[in-house]
Amino acid sequence: MRRGIDIAQAESATKIRGKYLRALEEEQFELLPAQTYVRGFLRTYAELLGLDGQLYVDEYNSRFVSGDDHEPRARRTASRQGRDRRTERNIVIGALAVIAILTVIVISAWQTTGGGAKHAATTKTTTDAKPHVTPPLLSLTAVNGSTHVAVRVGSASGTVAYDGTIQQGDAPVGIRGRRFWVQIDTPEALRIEVRGTLVHVPGSKPRVIIVTSTGWRPA
Repeated sequence: MRRGIDIAQAESATKIRGKYLRALEEEQFELLPAQTYVRGFLRTYAELLGLDGQLYVDEYNSRFVSGDDHEPRARRTASRQGRDRRTERNIVIGALAVIAILTVIVISAWQTTGGGAKHAATTKTTTDAKPHVTPPLLSLTAVNGSTHVAVRVGSASGTVAYDGTIQQGDAPVGIRGRRFWVQIDTPEALRIEVRGTLVHVPGSKPRVIIVTSTGWRPA
């Protein structure tokens, strides 16, 4: 009445028969075909009049629809939610299983290729490493021309360990022992090492020295 719309105009606008519109106005819902139609008609008619259709549907449900009418839908909804949760749980379990399988495959591949190769390389390096060799007590290399060298064990009267001329370009002469008496014609013509450590024996004239594991000293 406030909108100035009569039943005939409402029937034409909503396509709902006039007797059903009058039943809605008078709350004679038993005259309508079914509750589903009641809700649809209420929403459509209310919206035509500029009202909140859902508000009227909710009011109808609270006043005229018993709890038994909603229970099947609630059970269906709960059942559907239970199925959805089971489906999600199955998906999560399947994803975890796939991740576990992939992890095992990756670890196995790493051990077969990278890890195994690293282990093999480590083993090979350990096997190929040369054992530690203690350098000789005395090592002589000519660096400038040539010079004569005489080496005796212990003292001047000891056994001859080496007696010869060392020339530049010759391989180093290594002499093993614990104590030597050494006579060098030209010390500065030689590179002299004691137990692998370079020592300097100065002089361009013949010189006699004593060599031990701790170094050298004049005789």
